[in-house]
Amino acid sequence: MKSVLVLLLLVLGPAGNVSIATAQSPGTFTTTGSMTMPRVFHTATLLPDGHVLIAGGRTADNSVLASAELYDPSTGTFSLTGQMSMPRVAHTATLLADGRVLIAGGAELPSAELFDPVTGTFSPTGYMTIARAAHTATLLLDGRVLVAGGYDSTTDDDLLSAELYDPIAGSFTPTGNLHRAWYLVGGATPLADGTVLVGEEVYDPSTGLFTDTGHSGHDFDFTTTLLTNGIAFIAGGGDSDPLACISQTELYDPANTTFAAAPRMTLCRFYHTATLLPSGIVMIAGGGSYDAGPYQAYLSSVEIYDFSSGTYGWIGNMIAGREIHTATLLGDGRVLIAGGGGAPGYSALASAEIYTPSVLVPAPALFSISGDGRGQGAIWNGATGLIVSPANPATAGEVLSMYSTSLFEGGVIPPQVAIGGRLAEILFFGDAPGYPGYYQVNFRVPNGVAPGSAVSVRLTYIGRPSNAVTIGVQ
Repeated sequence: MKSVLVLLLLVLGPAGNVSIATAQSPGTFTTTGSMTMPRVFHTATLLPDGHVLIAGGRTADNSVLASAELYDPSTGTFSLTGQMSMPRVAHTATLLADGRVLIAGGAELPSAELFDPVTGTFSPTGYMTIARAAHTATLLLDGRVLVAGGYDSTTDDDLLSAELYDPIAGSFTPTGNLHRAWYLVGGATPLADGTVLVGEEVYDPSTGLFTDTGHSGHDFDFTTTLLTNGIAFIAGGGDSDPLACISQTELYDPANTTFAAAPRMTLCRFYHTATLLPSGIVMIAGGGSYDAGPYQAYLSSVEIYDFSSGTYGWIGNMIAGREIHTATLLGDGRVLIAGGGGAPGYSALASAEIYTPSVLVPAPALFSISGDGRGQGAIWNGATGLIVSPANPATAGEVLSMYSTSLFEGGVIPPQVAIGGRLAEILFFGDAPGYPGYYQVNFRVPNGVAPGSAVSVRLTYIGRPSNAVTIGVQ
């Protein structure tokens, strides 16, 4: 173990040089390149290489799009990439453990496909059990994806059913049913214990069942965000009145399965976005509102919720009023806001903008023996203390340890660690002893990893993937 500590001193450098800052002060909104076409009800997914995949949606003339494009944060530009097999709107896009993106459903479609960022192409995968739109898709701790709710656009029926996508088999299978129908755009989040809050019900992957909490506070078009303390923050949306939106927010505590009222937002909002920033605050942007009268307004205002104080604050206005847009936390700590519907006349927007916090917190970083974040990782066997390398390969079930940056101090949201494209069981994460600003993560090598001398290891935290390093696996 002594040799590991010496190695880490060389790789990490002096602990006093490490500082993770938080963004608490107001930042700025600036324009960035426009998408190649207007989009609303599209998806945006941060890829492991830092690009953002924008897929599908509806354009200004109500045409449904099969096209996809990539945003490059280094140049601030969008460029077309591979075409989906068919047009999709109100679909879902989920980053899988192996770096591919599962695109599922959309209006009148039970089909699904996979985007491979290495080739820039889409390929078909298994069919869902039913056509879904406006559903949710959530990555589980075992690497499967829970697809839940929405509506069947072929019959216009609300759906109570749910299903699981297995990326190894490339197939969908039914799981337990919801108790109530939800219009779930943004209304699901994985909890720290591996269960999933879907609407106001909790899905347990170990039983395949949903538990109804019996609570009813938000009907549709709300957002659900897991805070770094493990509490779920539910904001806005609408109720049964078609011309009503609510400013109400609530906190769901998984430990005692209770909801508690939180302070109201300054405006009622639906079809807004809620983005957890690396500082732990939630950025609530845009949306539709009826606060100003009987006609819908497209909000440009942006406010933040600070759970540590339970208060809201303004951070300014977006350049354009938007609803049903996307907000994507980038690897460098900025937020990309793209597309959506806005004035005049609910026109789909091609414009995009960037929110830059006062202090940027980069995505997590893993360390390599070379010190450049590439190749052989500074990852050691928890039992022997030896670096896991081609000469000392890991085996399924063994416990490994590594250091990372940019986790949240004292946070309870576990990081995800993918080894050879399969998610590992997280056994511990927390402060690295003797290294302020660094974090130690202990994890178990999963079954089924293809053996090799340079198997990829990547960590993802609050949606942002790290660089990839390698280990030996036998």
